[in-house]
Amino acid sequence: MTELDVKIINRSHHPLPAYETPGAAGMDVRAYLQEPIVLNPGERVLVPTGLYMQLPQGYECQIRPRSGLALKYGITIANSPGTIDCDYRGEIKVILLNQSNQPFTINDGERVCQMVIAAYERVKWNSVERIDSTERGDGGFGHTGTE
Repeated sequence: MTELDVKIINRSHHPLPAYETPGAAGMDVRAYLQEPIVLNPGERVLVPTGLYMQLPQGYECQIRPRSGLALKYGITIANSPGTIDCDYRGEIKVILLNQSNQPFTINDGERVCQMVIAAYERVKWNSVERIDSTERGDGGFGHTGTE
């Protein structure tokens, strides 16, 4: 496995995002708050992290929900996965959504999401009149049944 060199500025007092286990794909990211935020049922909020990064060309940062927050408290990422492009230089902020029926308090330092850095390809469209057929064809949502 190779490591990717990414420039990052941390204006918070929290540790940099980190992998929790050797096989983890995502790094936990913490909220950087002056005071706690109460996220009521059905509400969403933009949570600052104090992080700024410079990704290499051809890479993106994906912001994904933490499974523990989703399962235990119904807290998820509203635009999951959120995408941070390589040319963005502003603070990384996370759109949290409370899908539960209970208020949830976000505290400073709370691990609010996971961050995955991934390579991507740019598409060059090739307009044609026909595309190759497959066994599936145009079968859409649920066409293979429930088995």
